[in-house]
Amino acid sequence: MTSPRIALATCSTFPDLESDDAPLLPALAQRGVDAVAAVWDDADVDWSGFDLVVVRDTWDYSPRREEFLTWARSLRAVANPASVLEWNTDKGYLRDLEAAGLPTVPTIWLDPARNLTSRAVHTRFPAMGDFVVKPTVSAGAKDTGRYNANEAQQRGLAIVHARDLLRAGRHVMVQPYLSRVDTAGETALVYVDGEFSHAVRKGPLLEGPYRGVEGLFKPEQMAAREASEAERAVADRVVAALPGIVPGAGEGALLYTRVDLLQGPDGAPLILEVELTEPSLFLSLADGALDRFADAITRRVAA
Repeated sequence: MTSPRIALATCSTFPDLESDDAPLLPALAQRGVDAVAAVWDDADVDWSGFDLVVVRDTWDYSPRREEFLTWARSLRAVANPASVLEWNTDKGYLRDLEAAGLPTVPTIWLDPARNLTSRAVHTRFPAMGDFVVKPTVSAGAKDTGRYNANEAQQRGLAIVHARDLLRAGRHVMVQPYLSRVDTAGETALVYVDGEFSHAVRKGPLLEGPYRGVEGLFKPEQMAAREASEAERAVADRVVAALPGIVPGAGEGALLYTRVDLLQGPDGAPLILEVELTEPSLFLSLADGALDRFADAITRRVAA
């Protein structure tokens, strides 16, 4: 009997997978699965030879989103599904979550088609406190900056940042900087096949105005965390709601889901992101997480 073949899709920066995902290869081999790392835009890879492609470390996709989605649509079996990747690779999806009654971080949306003047951009920024400017298509906190609304110089830098993005044809989102992240951090809750697996704490990333990022992402400070009851309740609501919101995310479609939460001003958890494309799953930070994920992948090709 021929072993099922699986590709764990990655990028050229991590051709052998990032260190957290690399242990999946021997874990899958132990389960009788022939798994290899494959760079998603490598023209020499015969993707038709795989029974399943699992998107993992494709972290260079955002400047070439349409190319990435065309590749995903060309695959005969991909997790998560290509329609899910299309929905999830533009953070405008937060509007869908908000419309479904889920608690999201408040967001102002700027459309490049409106040709907003500097004054028009200025009037859309918060009147006080810190706020964040970022494009809706990005990854790893790239092209993202934090600004103080009460400082004229920083407000001016924020206007320049937003208008540069808009002039490049990119949609922009503006969010309040939720200061509790500085002490409590961010909580990422990981689900495998729709079931809660584990949670981690992510330290704060944004320290000031946009200065550019070397590499694919800003380094993160991670640690294991026990999710609170309130965090679990919100994340569980998200996972339960996704099949009714996301095209192609019906029963059993999502191999992995990561829900990133921040504490709002009153301490209640708010949704910052729902990661369905290529999230780090922090498998090394929770006992049994690697086995749970390897088992879930194996079930997909054993069915």
